[in-house]
Amino acid sequence: MKRTAMIRGVRYAYQIIPGDQPCLFLHGFTGAGDVFVPVVERLRALGCQLFAILPDLLGHGASDVPVDASRLSMDETVRDLALLLDQLAISTCSVVGYSMGGRVALAFAITHPQRVQSLVLESASPGIADPDEREARRREDDRLADEIEARGLDWFVSEWERRPIFATHGALPEEEKTRQRAIRQSGSARGYAQSLRGLGTGRQPSYWDALAGLTMPVALITGALDSKFTRMAADMQSRVPGAVHIAIDGAGHTPHLEQPDKFAAVLSNILCSTGRAR
Repeated sequence: MKRTAMIRGVRYAYQIIPGDQPCLFLHGFTGAGDVFVPVVERLRALGCQLFAILPDLLGHGASDVPVDASRLSMDETVRDLALLLDQLAISTCSVVGYSMGGRVALAFAITHPQRVQSLVLESASPGIADPDEREARRREDDRLADEIEARGLDWFVSEWERRPIFATHGALPEEEKTRQRAIRQSGSARGYAQSLRGLGTGRQPSYWDALAGLTMPVALITGALDSKFTRMAADMQSRVPGAVHIAIDGAGHTPHLEQPDKFAAVLSNILCSTGRAR
């Protein structure tokens, strides 16, 4: 059952899965905290007893959709997550983020390094370094946001699922495809549009230059079939002191869906190989 927290005037929906070691899981665009529930269950079966915090980011799932898109910006989102952890009396935790959630996880670790015990980024980007390319992406995100609102949720969910980055999803079991579509449809056209306008890749700062300053353990996970993000992770690894990069065979952009057992085994080794303090 989802809980709610009021944070600086907006309502966040989130789930808690009890355990010993606190870990914040951050979903990708069109996702919700529900995405990571099967991951946490697999981790528990492996003896990795996480105290999992699974929020729906603003514009997603059952969380609010602010009228002002700037309220969904990276800085605002990171501030909200710190306050959510405060409400839960969690001073430090591990942070796992997928895609958009990976961008947020990275920003959180850069902003609050003392609160992050370990950082796991799955298919994540530090942003776009070139200002002109970043501006072009911002315009693209805004165009898509307008189209989502004009054409509606059902159109967008179908359009999003056809994107080349998800081509490897054809091999997913039908029940998993149905589950993922239900999670996407738990959001709204307005929510996804506002998320693009506030938290899209074109609007976030580039964190490439900040990677060298990360001092917590950092793991980068990609699917070996996702050549773009695997190359990016290799570049990121070269800039983060002591970072590890694991490319999971047989997976594209979503290793947690396409190779869930392998993903859980990798995550268990990263998060539960040593004790963590809450």
